[in-house]
Amino acid sequence: MTFEELEIINPILKALTAEGYTHPTPIQEKSIPSLLQRKDLLGCAQTGTGKTAAFAIPILQHLYNDNYHNARYKKIKALVVTPTRELAIQIEESFTKYGKYTGIKNTVIFGGVKQGAQTQALKKGVDVLIATPGRLLDLINQGFISLKNVEYFVLDEADRMLDMGFIHDIKKIIERLPKQRQSLFFSATMPLDIVKLSQKILGNPEKVTVKPEQTTAEKVEQVVYFVGKRNKPKLLSHILKTEEYESALVFSRTKYGADKIVRFLKKAGIHAEAIHGNKSQGARQRALTNFKSGNTKVLVATDIAARGIDVKELSLVINFDLPNISETYVHRIGRTGRAGASGLAISFCDTDEKPYLRDIQKLINQRIPVVSDHPFPIDKNDETQKIPTQQQEQRQHQRHRPKRKPAAQNGQKKRSNNNFNRHKRR
Repeated sequence: MTFEELEIINPILKALTAEGYTHPTPIQEKSIPSLLQRKDLLGCAQTGTGKTAAFAIPILQHLYNDNYHNARYKKIKALVVTPTRELAIQIEESFTKYGKYTGIKNTVIFGGVKQGAQTQALKKGVDVLIATPGRLLDLINQGFISLKNVEYFVLDEADRMLDMGFIHDIKKIIERLPKQRQSLFFSATMPLDIVKLSQKILGNPEKVTVKPEQTTAEKVEQVVYFVGKRNKPKLLSHILKTEEYESALVFSRTKYGADKIVRFLKKAGIHAEAIHGNKSQGARQRALTNFKSGNTKVLVATDIAARGIDVKELSLVINFDLPNISETYVHRIGRTGRAGASGLAISFCDTDEKPYLRDIQKLINQRIPVVSDHPFPIDKNDETQKIPTQQQEQRQHQRHRPKRKPAAQNGQKKRSNNNFNRHKRR
């Protein structure tokens, strides 16, 4: 099937051709006809299946056919809510590309930056707004945004929304939307909480579930290295110096860990950048731009920050820390080996992470080959020694700081603790 056969209008077809799109992906082929009929949709599909185009193309077509592109004063007619800044920016870029010849205006808003440029864009008027929940509610409360004219609502990456604690924000946003609207709900997984949330948002939706012909685990070459926690940075440096790769995405469980990895690699002569929630938006965007352009070959990220990272020639994914949620592993390695390209996923597994590895292998229904011939195998010391967590290190630091004597209040003399003194004399 082609996009012409899906009855896509010429201005959008022209933009799709310019982007090199010829045939829709399975989720696009299944979703677009229903969405063009203005039906609600509940979509379940993995990362990298073409979800953004699946909802962006029909929305742009509706807005164009409804003649909103000729309106003198533009009001927000379509709202897309997504969990992270990176993903919001990526969706906004997609709307801009697909709507290049339609006259439909869009903008993106997110937290972590000053709001001035965002509010100026809103004052000029937009048809499509892409937003993260916190900044959206903030600007609504300040009076910069009204949702009373929204006709198309998309909740993207719903499972990640819940993981990040956005459930209450989402409910507040839904309360402000008109009852009459077309609603689209996309999620990579469908646990019970997600199903309940979808029931509150959607009426009687069409349901689309897309599983790739080959699972991610089948397409991507996977290996695991058993290594002690203390030697993980050394093994990472060794692999990055010996493996051939176009670009490498390294996953850390924590923000602190990501920064620590970057510092170690820098000392080893390997240029790398980190991307996580504690970084400013400018720093995150620079790191992502450098990674996509190839100026930075190694990017260290947390799972949440990695949403929105889409690099066509990503050839290597390294799980520095194995995730404790098996589905997260599938999402991580799914960022390589796309569009028929080869990809390699390397995982480090220390003693404490072996249960995670068992769960992952059970989920993907295959055993991941073990690489035993490497310079840093687990030994007995690794089995017994524990590395303190960030919180433990901070507590240890506090324990060794000199205690300050409390200042006397209002000139009062300090009272001795008589009970304590009596206890000492006994």
